[in-house]
Amino acid sequence: MAKNDPDTLVRLDLNNPVFQENLLSLQKTERLAALDTLNKIRQLTWNQLYCDNGLKWEKVFSVKLPAGVDAIYSLRITRSRRATAFRDSDFIRLLTIAIAPDHN
Repeated sequence: MAKNDPDTLVRLDLNNPVFQENLLSLQKTERLAALDTLNKIRQLTWNQLYCDNGLKWEKVFSVKLPAGVDAIYSLRITRSRRATAFRDSDFIRLLTIAIAPDHN
C-alpha cells in the first residue's frame, strides 16, 4: 500500500487538545452531529472523502502552515460548523472546530 493511497480508509486522529476542547464544548445536538460526521469519515476512503459533497473538503490558503504540514483543509463537521485538519499518511489529523463562515 502506497503512502497517501486514495483508496485507503481514512483513520481519525482526535488527539489535538484544541480540537478536543472545541468538540467537547459543543451543545449536545451539535456534538452528536459532529460525532456522526466523524463516524461517517472513518468509513470512507480518501477518494470518497475528497469527493463527498456534504463534507465540502477545501484547501485553506489563509493560514501559516506548521512545520512538516503540506496543507491545511476545512471540512463541514455539522450544519453550522467546519473543522480544520491535515492529512498525515492514512490519518486525518483534526485541529479545530469553528462556526462556518457562510453560516448566519
